[in-house]
Amino acid sequence: MYAVTKEIHFCYGHRLLNHQGKCRHLHGHNATAVIRLEASELDEMGMVCDFSDIGGYVKSWINDNLDHNMLLHEADPVLPGLQMAGERVFVMPANPTAENIAKLIFDQVAAGGFPVVEVSIYETDSALASYRQD
Repeated sequence: MYAVTKEIHFCYGHRLLNHQGKCRHLHGHNATAVIRLEASELDEMGMVCDFSDIGGYVKSWINDNLDHNMLLHEADPVLPGLQMAGERVFVMPANPTAENIAKLIFDQVAAGGFPVVEVSIYETDSALASYRQD
């Protein structure tokens, strides 16, 4: 099996509903998404995927949806106020944890036709969450 990995760096804000710790408050992160693609055979260029193809696709989607954006649960009570104020908000059906953000990006990469096997999110330099399908 051949594999390539692409990293995308972005910033986002969020908070976690019903969390007992500091993450219940609005705050932000400098995140790194790590996208792993695999294929049993290489394409005609000898690649799993051109780094610029996966990088451009994912970076564009992240820039449009997540980068410098507030990610909030659809039931978050601050959501209407931020929307009325014209703030950038990405609404999620679940808490915007690193695990759920990893799955969100995974689903977008898969929808783009890339052979994604895992997406990991470094929420901080020492905290990593991943999503992969078996």
